[in-house]
Amino acid sequence: MLSPLGMQSSEARGTECPELNRAKVHTLPFIRGRNMNRTLIVLAVGASLLDGVAAPAQAVELSLARIDCGTPPAPTVVNERFSDTYAYGDKKIQFVFSCYVIKHGDDYMLWDTGHAMTAPNVAPKVSLVDALAKIDVKPDQIKYVGISHFHADHTGQIASFPKATLLIGAREWEAITSPHPPQGANVKPFEGWIKGENKVEPQPIDKDVFGDGTVIMLRTPGHTPGHSSLLVKLAQMGPVIITGDAVHFRENWDSDGVPSFNYDRAETLASLQRLKKIAENLKATVIIQHDARDVEKLPVFPAFAK
Repeated sequence: MLSPLGMQSSEARGTECPELNRAKVHTLPFIRGRNMNRTLIVLAVGASLLDGVAAPAQAVELSLARIDCGTPPAPTVVNERFSDTYAYGDKKIQFVFSCYVIKHGDDYMLWDTGHAMTAPNVAPKVSLVDALAKIDVKPDQIKYVGISHFHADHTGQIASFPKATLLIGAREWEAITSPHPPQGANVKPFEGWIKGENKVEPQPIDKDVFGDGTVIMLRTPGHTPGHSSLLVKLAQMGPVIITGDAVHFRENWDSDGVPSFNYDRAETLASLQRLKKIAENLKATVIIQHDARDVEKLPVFPAFAK
Protein backbone atom coordinates (compact mmCIF):
# COMPACT_ATOMS: atom_id res chain seq x y z
CA MET A 1 0.00 0.00 0.00
CA LEU A 2 1.30 3.47 -0.85
CA SER A 3 0.75 6.60 1.15
CA PRO A 4 -0.42 9.76 -0.60
CA LEU A 5 3.22 10.77 -0.83
CA GLY A 6 4.02 7.61 -2.75
CA MET A 7 5.89 5.97 0.18
CA GLN A 8 4.85 2.77 1.89
CA SER A 9 2.83 3.45 4.99
CA SER A 10 4.05 2.18 8.32
CA GLU A 11 1.05 -0.14 8.43
CA ALA A 12 1.93 -1.62 5.07
CA ARG A 13 5.60 -2.01 6.10
CA GLY A 14 4.49 -3.77 9.24
CA THR A 15 2.11 -6.25 7.61
CA GLU A 16 3.73 -6.90 4.26
CA CYS A 17 6.52 -9.21 5.54
CA PRO A 18 6.69 -9.67 9.33
CA GLU A 19 9.61 -12.08 9.10
CA LEU A 20 11.69 -9.55 7.15
CA ASN A 21 10.81 -6.83 9.61
CA ARG A 22 11.88 -8.97 12.52
CA ALA A 23 15.13 -9.74 10.67
CA LYS A 24 15.76 -6.01 10.21
CA VAL A 25 15.17 -5.35 13.89
CA HIS A 26 17.77 -7.96 14.86
CA THR A 27 20.23 -7.05 12.08
CA LEU A 28 20.47 -3.30 12.68
CA PRO A 29 22.20 -3.58 16.10
CA PHE A 30 24.59 -6.11 14.55
CA ILE A 31 25.41 -3.74 11.71
CA ARG A 32 25.87 -0.84 14.10
CA GLY A 33 28.11 -3.00 16.29
CA ARG A 34 30.12 -4.19 13.31
CA ASN A 35 30.60 -0.61 12.07
CA MET A 36 31.68 0.46 15.53
CA ASN A 37 34.16 -2.41 15.67
CA ARG A 38 35.57 -1.35 12.30
CA THR A 39 35.91 2.22 13.55
CA LEU A 40 37.71 1.07 16.69
CA ILE A 41 40.05 -1.09 14.62
CA VAL A 42 40.86 1.81 12.29
CA LEU A 43 41.52 4.08 15.25
CA ALA A 44 43.69 1.48 16.92
CA VAL A 45 45.73 0.92 13.76
CA GLY A 46 46.12 4.67 13.29
CA ALA A 47 47.28 5.06 16.87
CA SER A 48 49.81 2.28 16.46
CA LEU A 49 51.14 3.91 13.30
CA LEU A 50 51.47 7.22 15.09
CA ASP A 51 53.29 5.48 17.92
CA GLY A 52 55.78 4.23 15.36
CA VAL A 53 56.47 7.72 14.00
CA ALA A 54 59.04 9.40 16.17
CA ALA A 55 58.60 13.04 16.98
CA PRO A 56 60.94 15.28 14.98
CA ALA A 57 64.40 14.86 16.47
CA GLN A 58 65.81 17.90 18.18
CA ALA A 59 68.87 19.20 16.34
CA VAL A 60 72.07 17.98 17.95
CA GLU A 61 74.50 20.74 18.91
CA LEU A 62 77.47 20.68 16.53
CA SER A 63 80.75 22.55 16.85
CA LEU A 64 84.16 22.52 15.18
CA ALA A 65 87.65 23.52 16.32
CA ARG A 66 91.08 23.47 14.71
CA ILE A 67 94.23 22.39 16.52
CA ASP A 68 97.82 23.06 15.51
CA CYS A 69 99.33 19.65 14.78
CA GLY A 70 102.83 20.53 13.67
CA THR A 71 105.45 23.27 13.74
CA PRO A 72 105.32 25.29 10.50
CA PRO A 73 108.49 25.28 8.38
CA ALA A 74 109.88 28.38 6.69
CA PRO A 75 107.83 29.58 3.68
CA THR A 76 108.23 27.09 0.84
CA VAL A 77 108.81 27.67 -2.88
CA VAL A 78 105.93 25.79 -4.49
CA ASN A 79 106.46 26.05 -8.25
CA GLU A 80 108.19 22.75 -9.01
CA ARG A 81 106.52 20.34 -6.57
CA PHE A 82 103.04 21.80 -6.32
CA SER A 83 102.33 22.52 -9.98
CA ASP A 84 102.93 20.00 -12.74
CA THR A 85 102.61 22.92 -15.18
CA TYR A 86 105.05 25.19 -13.27
CA ALA A 87 102.35 27.80 -12.71
CA TYR A 88 103.60 29.61 -9.60
CA GLY A 89 106.97 31.16 -10.50
CA ASP A 90 108.89 32.22 -7.38
CA LYS A 91 105.86 32.13 -5.08
CA LYS A 92 106.44 30.96 -1.52
CA ILE A 93 103.67 29.61 0.71
CA GLN A 94 103.56 29.39 4.49
CA PHE A 95 102.41 25.84 5.12
CA VAL A 96 100.84 24.80 8.43
CA PHE A 97 99.70 21.46 9.85
CA SER A 98 96.18 21.37 11.26
CA CYS A 99 93.85 18.85 12.86
CA TYR A 100 90.19 19.26 13.74
CA VAL A 101 87.88 18.18 16.52
CA ILE A 102 84.14 17.94 15.95
CA LYS A 103 81.71 17.80 18.87
CA HIS A 104 78.38 16.23 17.92
CA GLY A 105 76.13 16.19 20.95
CA ASP A 106 78.11 14.16 23.48
CA ASP A 107 80.28 12.48 20.83
CA TYR A 108 83.69 13.59 19.59
CA MET A 109 85.42 13.05 16.27
CA LEU A 110 88.96 13.91 15.22
CA TRP A 111 89.82 14.78 11.64
CA ASP A 112 93.47 13.92 10.95
CA THR A 113 96.09 13.68 13.69
CA GLY A 114 99.02 15.70 12.36
CA HIS A 115 102.70 15.02 12.79
CA ALA A 116 104.09 12.63 15.38
CA MET A 117 105.66 14.18 18.48
CA THR A 118 108.96 12.66 17.34
CA ALA A 119 108.95 14.19 13.84
CA PRO A 120 112.18 16.15 13.24
CA ASN A 121 111.76 19.95 12.97
CA VAL A 122 107.99 19.86 12.43
CA ALA A 123 106.74 18.06 15.56
CA PRO A 124 103.81 19.76 17.31
CA LYS A 125 104.63 21.85 20.35
CA VAL A 126 101.62 20.30 22.14
CA SER A 127 100.33 16.77 21.55
CA LEU A 128 96.76 16.14 20.53
CA VAL A 129 96.15 14.35 23.84
CA ASP A 130 97.36 17.36 25.82
CA ALA A 131 95.42 19.78 23.61
CA LEU A 132 92.20 17.84 24.13
CA ALA A 133 92.81 17.87 27.89
CA LYS A 134 92.27 21.64 27.75
CA ILE A 135 88.60 20.94 27.01
CA ASP A 136 88.46 17.98 29.44
CA VAL A 137 88.32 15.36 26.71
CA LYS A 138 90.24 12.12 27.23
CA PRO A 139 91.48 9.88 24.37
CA ASP A 140 88.87 7.22 25.20
CA GLN A 141 86.10 9.77 24.60
CA ILE A 142 87.00 10.09 20.92
CA LYS A 143 84.38 8.04 19.04
CA TYR A 144 85.79 8.44 15.52
CA VAL A 145 89.10 9.37 13.99
CA GLY A 146 88.68 10.32 10.35
CA ILE A 147 91.84 10.26 8.23
CA SER A 148 92.05 12.22 4.99
CA HIS A 149 94.95 10.08 3.71
CA PHE A 150 97.93 8.03 4.78
CA HIS A 151 100.77 10.61 4.76
CA ALA A 152 102.76 11.19 7.96
CA ASP A 153 101.68 14.81 8.49
CA HIS A 154 98.05 13.64 8.78
CA THR A 155 98.45 10.36 10.69
CA GLY A 156 101.30 10.85 13.17
CA GLN A 157 99.31 10.72 16.42
CA ILE A 158 96.51 8.31 15.56
CA ALA A 159 97.93 5.59 17.81
CA SER A 160 96.99 7.76 20.80
CA PHE A 161 93.31 6.94 20.15
CA PRO A 162 93.02 3.13 20.07
CA LYS A 163 89.40 3.12 21.28
CA ALA A 164 88.25 5.25 18.37
CA THR A 165 86.72 3.78 15.22
CA LEU A 166 89.00 4.59 12.29
CA LEU A 167 87.23 6.06 9.25
CA ILE A 168 89.45 5.93 6.19
CA GLY A 169 89.01 5.65 2.43
CA ALA A 170 88.81 2.04 1.30
CA ARG A 171 91.68 2.43 -1.16
CA GLU A 172 93.85 4.06 1.52
CA TRP A 173 93.18 1.08 3.75
CA GLU A 174 94.01 -1.34 0.97
CA ALA A 175 97.28 0.52 0.39
CA ILE A 176 98.50 0.54 3.98
CA THR A 177 97.52 -3.09 4.59
CA SER A 178 99.10 -4.41 1.39
CA PRO A 179 102.33 -6.47 1.57
CA HIS A 180 104.12 -3.60 -0.17
CA PRO A 181 102.62 -0.26 0.90
CA PRO A 182 103.21 2.64 -1.49
CA GLN A 183 105.96 5.13 -0.91
CA GLY A 184 104.88 7.81 1.54
CA ALA A 185 102.33 5.63 3.36
CA ASN A 186 102.78 6.02 7.12
CA VAL A 187 101.88 2.49 8.17
CA LYS A 188 103.26 2.12 11.70
CA PRO A 189 100.68 4.25 13.58
CA PHE A 190 97.91 2.01 12.19
CA GLU A 191 99.31 -1.23 13.63
CA GLY A 192 96.53 -1.66 16.20
CA TRP A 193 93.89 -1.41 13.47
CA ILE A 194 95.85 -3.56 11.02
CA LYS A 195 96.18 -6.32 13.64
CA GLY A 196 92.46 -6.21 14.32
CA GLU A 197 92.89 -4.91 17.87
CA ASN A 198 91.03 -1.69 17.07
CA LYS A 199 87.93 -1.03 14.99
CA VAL A 200 88.19 0.24 11.42
CA GLU A 201 85.51 1.11 8.84
CA PRO A 202 87.04 1.54 5.36
CA GLN A 203 84.84 3.81 3.24
CA PRO A 204 84.40 3.08 -0.48
CA ILE A 205 82.00 6.04 -0.89
CA ASP A 206 80.89 9.08 1.11
CA LYS A 207 80.15 8.45 4.79
CA ASP A 208 77.41 10.16 6.81
CA VAL A 209 79.35 9.90 10.05
CA PHE A 210 76.60 10.41 12.63
CA GLY A 211 73.66 9.43 10.43
CA ASP A 212 71.97 12.84 10.48
CA GLY A 213 73.68 14.56 7.55
CA THR A 214 75.66 17.01 9.66
CA VAL A 215 79.14 15.52 9.20
CA ILE A 216 79.95 13.84 5.88
CA MET A 217 83.21 12.27 4.80
CA LEU A 218 83.61 13.07 1.10
CA ARG A 219 85.40 10.80 -1.34
CA THR A 220 88.02 12.98 -3.10
CA PRO A 221 90.72 10.75 -4.63
CA GLY A 222 93.67 12.05 -6.60
CA HIS A 223 96.29 13.16 -4.11
CA THR A 224 96.29 9.54 -2.96
CA PRO A 225 94.11 6.62 -4.16
CA GLY A 226 91.49 6.86 -1.41
CA HIS A 227 91.79 10.45 -0.26
CA SER A 228 88.85 12.01 1.61
CA SER A 229 87.69 15.49 2.64
CA LEU A 230 85.17 16.47 5.30
CA LEU A 231 81.92 18.47 5.20
CA VAL A 232 80.66 19.86 8.53
CA LYS A 233 77.29 21.65 8.52
CA LEU A 234 77.42 24.15 11.37
CA ALA A 235 74.24 25.93 12.42
CA GLN A 236 75.70 29.43 12.81
CA MET A 237 78.79 29.51 10.60
CA GLY A 238 77.15 27.40 7.93
CA PRO A 239 78.68 24.47 6.02
CA VAL A 240 82.45 24.07 6.23
CA ILE A 241 84.58 21.96 3.87
CA ILE A 242 87.92 20.74 5.26
CA THR A 243 89.91 19.76 2.20
CA GLY A 244 92.61 17.43 3.46
CA ASP A 245 95.24 17.50 0.71
CA ALA A 246 92.77 17.59 -2.17
CA VAL A 247 94.24 21.09 -2.45
CA HIS A 248 97.28 22.52 -0.64
CA PHE A 249 96.87 26.31 -0.84
CA ARG A 250 94.56 28.95 -2.30
CA GLU A 251 96.42 29.34 -5.56
CA ASN A 252 96.08 25.58 -6.06
CA TRP A 253 92.34 25.99 -5.56
CA ASP A 254 91.97 28.99 -7.84
CA SER A 255 93.99 27.56 -10.73
CA ASP A 256 93.09 23.85 -10.42
CA GLY A 257 96.75 23.21 -9.72
CA VAL A 258 97.97 19.61 -9.57
CA PRO A 259 101.10 18.77 -7.57
CA SER A 260 103.63 16.71 -9.50
CA PHE A 261 103.65 14.06 -6.75
CA ASN A 262 99.89 13.38 -6.77
CA TYR A 263 98.71 9.85 -7.42
CA ASP A 264 96.34 10.64 -10.31
CA ARG A 265 95.96 13.90 -12.23
CA ALA A 266 92.47 13.29 -13.62
CA GLU A 267 91.11 12.22 -10.24
CA THR A 268 92.70 15.27 -8.61
CA LEU A 269 90.93 17.61 -11.03
CA ALA A 270 87.63 15.77 -10.69
CA SER A 271 87.82 15.98 -6.89
CA LEU A 272 88.67 19.69 -7.05
CA GLN A 273 85.66 20.34 -9.27
CA ARG A 274 83.45 18.34 -6.93
CA LEU A 275 84.56 20.35 -3.88
CA LYS A 276 84.10 23.63 -5.75
CA LYS A 277 80.59 22.67 -6.80
CA ILE A 278 79.65 21.60 -3.26
CA ALA A 279 81.06 24.87 -1.91
CA GLU A 280 79.05 26.83 -4.48
CA ASN A 281 75.80 24.96 -3.92
CA LEU A 282 75.96 25.03 -0.11
CA LYS A 283 77.67 28.44 0.14
CA ALA A 284 80.28 26.66 2.24
CA THR A 285 83.44 28.02 3.83
CA VAL A 286 86.47 26.18 2.46
CA ILE A 287 89.33 25.40 4.85
CA ILE A 288 92.53 24.37 3.08
CA GLN A 289 94.31 22.46 5.81
CA HIS A 290 97.87 23.44 4.90
CA ASP A 291 97.24 27.14 4.13
CA ALA A 292 97.90 29.48 7.06
CA ARG A 293 95.47 32.00 5.53
CA ASP A 294 92.63 29.48 5.49
CA VAL A 295 92.88 27.85 8.91
CA GLU A 296 92.45 31.30 10.45
CA LYS A 297 88.84 31.24 9.26
CA LEU A 298 88.22 29.13 12.38
CA PRO A 299 88.78 30.44 15.92
CA VAL A 300 91.93 29.59 17.83
CA PHE A 301 91.59 26.46 19.96
CA PRO A 302 90.09 25.89 22.51
CA ALA A 303 87.38 28.10 21.00
CA PHE A 304 84.85 26.33 18.75
CA ALA A 305 82.89 27.50 15.71
CA LYS A 306 79.19 26.67 15.92
